Amino acid sequence: MALVTLPGAHLHTQVLEVERPTAMAASHSPSSLVSDTPAIAEAKQAQRARCLNSLKGRPAGVDATLCTRLADMLLATEYHHIACVWPLPHEIDLRPLCHQLSLAGRLVLLPDTPPRGQPLTFRLWTPQSTMLRGRFGTQVPDGPTLVPDLVLVPLLGFDRTGNRLGYGGGYYDRTLATLPGVRSVGYALAAQEVDHLATGPYDQRLSCLITEREILHFD
Repeated sequence: MALVTLPGAHLHTQVLEVERPTAMAASHSPSSLVSDTPAIAEAKQAQRARCLNSLKGRPAGVDATLCTRLADMLLATEYHHIACVWPLPHEIDLRPLCHQLSLAGRLVLLPDTPPRGQPLTFRLWTPQSTMLRGRFGTQVPDGPTLVPDLVLVPLLGFDRTGNRLGYGGGYYDRTLATLPGVRSVGYALAAQEVDHLATGPYDQRLSCLITEREILHFD
């Protein structure tokens, strides 16, 4: 456990008691609740390993490119309560996007990870928020709980039919199932694309997905 402060003049949020994650964990951490068949689970695990390597090996500067593309897309819409993601060390860093959306007057929400088997809730974040320790190494703002009208969804892999490969905990699938009508926007590197993802009965398809190269619409 450590006290962490974020570098850079544009990132002043205080962080308290942050536990660094171990292996593949987050509001995206593996769950003991298994809904996939053994064959599908095995196929997903193999795809996760390849996609995680692509994510970790991404070139410098691609995070900033994705933040710019996401900001351009989101600020051209009327969505006001936007659920973002505070990154783990290996993940695409959306913190500059959080600041840009907040400065533009949008409400930025961040996920609060519940015990396994439950959907995420989302708390209001501002640049002045104190970040508290969450489950699985995540960081959670101290703001009130609100309901998003658009959710940015982290992922390890995707295909061109809107399927998303997560970390295996089912948190975002479970959450999106409880938010009918809420737009779900995945973000990833083009290198995280898979020809065909193995899917289970509870996997939720994305509304659209944005990479550093293109935007894919699925609805």
